[in-house]
Amino acid sequence: MKKKLILICIFLSTIAYSQTKKFSISGIIKSQEDSELLESATVHAERLKDSSIVSYTISEANGSFNLVGETGDSKVKLVVSFIGFQPYSKIIDVKNQNLGDLLLQTENSLDAVVIRSSAPITIKKDTLEFNVKSFKTKADANVEDLLKKLPGVEVDNEGAITVNGKSVDKILVNGKPFFGNDPTITTRNLTKDIIEKIQISDTKNNAQAFSGEDSDGENKTINLTIKKENNKGYFGKVATGAGTDKRYEYAGMGTRFQGTERIGLLAGGNNINSPGFSFGNQRLQFGGNNRSFGGGQGIVTSNNYGLNYINSFGKIFEFSGDYFYKNSESDNKSAINRETYLSDGTSYFSNSESTSLNNSDSHEASIDFEIEIDSTFRVDIESDFNKDLNTNRYNSASETFDNSRSLTNDSETYSVADSDKTSFNNELNFTKRFGSRGAFLRLELTGNLNKTESEDLVKSETNIYGSDAEEIIRDQFSDGDVDIKELASKLTYRLPLISRKFFLDVAFSTSNTKTKNIRSTYDFDETTNDYTNFSDLLSTDFEYSDKVNKPILKLEFKNEKWSASTQLALNNRTLENSDFLRPETNLEREFNNLEYALNVRFRKNRTSRYRVRYNYRNDIPSLSQLQPFRDESNPLNIVTGNPLLSPSKTHSIRLGASNFNWQKRTGFWSFANITLTDDRVVAKTIIDTSTLIRETTYANVDGYVSVNFGSSYSATKKWEDFGSLKTDFTLFGSYNKNINFNNGVQYSSEITSISPKVGFDFSWDEVLQLRPEYTISLSQNRYDIDSFTNNDFISHNVNITTSTNFLKKFEWLNDVNYNYNPNIADGFQKSAWFWNTTLRYSILKDQGAISLKIYDILDQNTNARRVATEDYIQDSSSTVLNQYAMLSFTWKFNSLGSAGKKFEPKERRGYRG
Repeated sequence: MKKKLILICIFLSTIAYSQTKKFSISGIIKSQEDSELLESATVHAERLKDSSIVSYTISEANGSFNLVGETGDSKVKLVVSFIGFQPYSKIIDVKNQNLGDLLLQTENSLDAVVIRSSAPITIKKDTLEFNVKSFKTKADANVEDLLKKLPGVEVDNEGAITVNGKSVDKILVNGKPFFGNDPTITTRNLTKDIIEKIQISDTKNNAQAFSGEDSDGENKTINLTIKKENNKGYFGKVATGAGTDKRYEYAGMGTRFQGTERIGLLAGGNNINSPGFSFGNQRLQFGGNNRSFGGGQGIVTSNNYGLNYINSFGKIFEFSGDYFYKNSESDNKSAINRETYLSDGTSYFSNSESTSLNNSDSHEASIDFEIEIDSTFRVDIESDFNKDLNTNRYNSASETFDNSRSLTNDSETYSVADSDKTSFNNELNFTKRFGSRGAFLRLELTGNLNKTESEDLVKSETNIYGSDAEEIIRDQFSDGDVDIKELASKLTYRLPLISRKFFLDVAFSTSNTKTKNIRSTYDFDETTNDYTNFSDLLSTDFEYSDKVNKPILKLEFKNEKWSASTQLALNNRTLENSDFLRPETNLEREFNNLEYALNVRFRKNRTSRYRVRYNYRNDIPSLSQLQPFRDESNPLNIVTGNPLLSPSKTHSIRLGASNFNWQKRTGFWSFANITLTDDRVVAKTIIDTSTLIRETTYANVDGYVSVNFGSSYSATKKWEDFGSLKTDFTLFGSYNKNINFNNGVQYSSEITSISPKVGFDFSWDEVLQLRPEYTISLSQNRYDIDSFTNNDFISHNVNITTSTNFLKKFEWLNDVNYNYNPNIADGFQKSAWFWNTTLRYSILKDQGAISLKIYDILDQNTNARRVATEDYIQDSSSTVLNQYAMLSFTWKFNSLGSAGKKFEPKERRGYRG
């Protein structure tokens, strides 16, 4: 009976859709006061019966618009919105027509009546604003669910967000951070019902926004706004769950709003490999970030607690601060079997098994002060404090066999390592503006202190067989102290050449980083029955200085269409190392390198943008790569630095384009990153074929090439009174030419890969949401060394997520993933199904829910993986989270909004975008 009812509903919806009528409405939008043509005004059509949005578009530079849509109604309400003007509305017949000039009246800021725009999208200079009520989601949707409905916005399984292909690196609430720098805490915990607007803009720091500088356009910021009259009260969630195999989770979040003051608390913990601050998110509650079809990450038990406070004191001073405490314990067992190919056509084999138990406690605190002394002078202060206590217990056993399968060496190791890391980082920024042409002076000061104290106990036995047999037994205790002090400053003056458009920046930056590293290792003395024999071989005592001076010149131009800049800098860098145990390894190197960059962005209109970036830089080798110290801490892999290394010289080119057609609901973005590097620093290893001991140093090589590209096209189709279908096609690819060494022989490898993906997001009102995705990955590996075999790889991945609400108050969630890799050798699992399911029942007037979740319902989560590269094939296994079931309870509370209800229009159905 139920199936028949569903088919009848689909049939009736199809009939209703077939009776819809297409329309095209055009016109020109002007200011009534001076007949100014208004670009980027929002034009949309609403249904009269429930105010749901039928279609919307954005006006062109000449004020013209052409609104196309389809509806079964005979009349609709046309609404035009533009910042600074009163909304224009008119009831019109559904037909093709030209309305001529539409005149908007200037908004009177003294009016007592609060007018809320119903426009789904508003463009404010460089900010794109979405009206939350215009986008249909399920009733208990969080911000992440909402973001997936916005045009041009994509959210992956780990919660990473992109807008037209650009990464989102900041999530703000009313312009302020919400619990630190982890965006998923915000997007997966805040519910849609408290958010009014979502604003998307290019990322700028506070000083850049104050001075009016242009951003680099590489990242995006999302700001979630809560209505001012709703900024009083509480909201939050609590959740708890218990499952089979002693699995559990708990989480709680509460935030209090009182005008400009905001106080928030977080708490969470679990033993299911999941961050502790997730509510109802299926992938996270099932340990989605750690689940793998070959290669688990162990079992992690974690507890997390957080506090956040933000307030404004008058118009001058703003303060924000947060504190986090995190505790975790991880337990993992792993086994690795590897066959390594050598340049002479032979190979050797290694097997290893290990167990590890890690405990960590961390404290993180940050405070930010924003002070506007007056309209021309601003001070920003940021301080971060971190303290990490970590204990790791590790056991391992390994064997290595030569080409004829004869045992050449074996090793057993037991270690206990304790570390105490403390860091205190501070940034001060003073910005002073001059006049109205765009001039400013900025001073940036940085002071960082980092200290690490460690103690290590290592017991190992290494046996080397053959004609030069040797037994190496170590029973050692080490204690170490690493102190890093960094002081840096940058002074920038901007000189306007053309007011507000063309600028010359003159800057000078300097930094000095001093590192003091003392590590004392003692061998066990059987006479004293203690660790008293000092080991010169494994101890270190050095001071390292890294000084940088950089004068910078920059030209920048910007107008409404173009933004361009070019920069030239001289990087003077001095590295100096004083080794008190081995004076012969003392090192002093000075580098003088030019660096330059070019950045051009063109905005064809409000929805189409193009960009080109080029820069040339020099990357200095690290101290461990430069210092000629022979590190024999691993007797089977001895590493020595090379003091003759040169800086890597890198040319980088970045291309990008994006466009969203508001009328057709289609979006497109593409990018390409090209990197060319000479003098790249790579490891150079020589293997003794009789003992298989590895001697590693470093060398410069030319000819490194890396090309990464991607593009995406999306289109959304909406059916009136039924639902919507969003289609995404994404293509990622890469080409990499690497220059490396195999047993001292230089060779090149060329790896070309391409991964097309097609996905659909089908929504049938609140009844069903279906999101299938299919990805195929193709890789071609080519080598110019005869001992390596060219390979082609292919793999397939299908993911399906569903949300079903056929029964009132019941929701059935599913997450199904299928992976198939035909390249895996016989005897290894080539494919796996992974299915998580949840049955959720709403209670307490939809403020609470009871859920039954089953992780890996097919019990196919495997811990075996095969990896093949140019010079080895490796099979590995490790501890993974096994199948379990969990019963959970979730309750949300919200007292926000009582002060603003009288301003609210009647409840309307949202746009099913």
